[in-house]
Amino acid sequence: MRASQGKSVGLGLALVSAFAFGGSGVAAKPLIEAGLDPLHVVWLRVAGAALVMLPVAWCHRDLVRRRPALLLGFGLFAVAGVQACYFAALSRIPVGVALLIEYLAPALVLGWVRFVQRRPVTRAAAVGVVLAVGGLACVVEVWSGLSFDAVGLLLALGAACCQVGYFVLSDHGGDGENRVDPLGVIAYGLLVGTALLTAVARPWQMDWSLLAGRADMNGTAVPAWLLLGWIVLIATVVAYVFGVVSVRRLSPQVAGVVACLEAVIATVLAWVLLGEHLSAPQIIGGAVVLFGAFIAQSSAPKAPSGPVAGGSPAGTTELPVGPTASRTDRT
Repeated sequence: MRASQGKSVGLGLALVSAFAFGGSGVAAKPLIEAGLDPLHVVWLRVAGAALVMLPVAWCHRDLVRRRPALLLGFGLFAVAGVQACYFAALSRIPVGVALLIEYLAPALVLGWVRFVQRRPVTRAAAVGVVLAVGGLACVVEVWSGLSFDAVGLLLALGAACCQVGYFVLSDHGGDGENRVDPLGVIAYGLLVGTALLTAVARPWQMDWSLLAGRADMNGTAVPAWLLLGWIVLIATVVAYVFGVVSVRRLSPQVAGVVACLEAVIATVLAWVLLGEHLSAPQIIGGAVVLFGAFIAQSSAPKAPSGPVAGGSPAGTTELPVGPTASRTDRT
């Protein structure tokens, strides 16, 4: 009975996390269209979340000594790289398309496992890769000669590659005796990401007055500070923390299904709030991408070294490796 209740609570928290993550792009795009540079929006998101998570970082300050490479990798790939590429893509292509392209990451990880590490992958995983790639072709409408901005598509693919880079990095973590609390990794990843993005984004050049104004959300004027507050507090802090807590109660397969809902939620929210309509072939292709990504996630081989601190919390008390993880390197 208690186990059943725990899973129900975990599922509820995971759904809240998916909704919160899915709303990040919808809140960020109006800010970008109001005049803020995508890198400045990313910096505001990461720096604000890092400030909120400072007490957590202090409680896990031993991580700086124990796992410096892990923290640097999380900050570089899962925080700075993924979000910078994703938000830059939003300035050129629809929210749903950008996020669906990012869901190629599990398929790309399996390519790394098969052709670089030369480890076998299951037939089901290979089918998942084929489905994800075929679905992506429908999403970007290749028969129309790529109907979206090519640079935007490349930026979204860059976000997927950053996820791959971190998944690969996580595969070289420590053994079971060197486990770390995922909340501590997230807190320090945000701090590292803030430092890296500060050097790149140069926030002192930002037009801060834009945050006191309003942003247009499909004809509705919304205070810019309210959108930023959602991005920092809900789409980052609440989403990360709820996600970590929830997946400790769920299996990787269930967590993978819930994680896939993020793209669905983002697409629906963009449709309703931003007026970004997708065609019928794109919707079908998106469903195929998500289905293929889920198959690739749930069919991936386990790493020989066992569970280690990785980029996404889909384990019980530690972060697992590879594409079986649900996402903490969220957009």
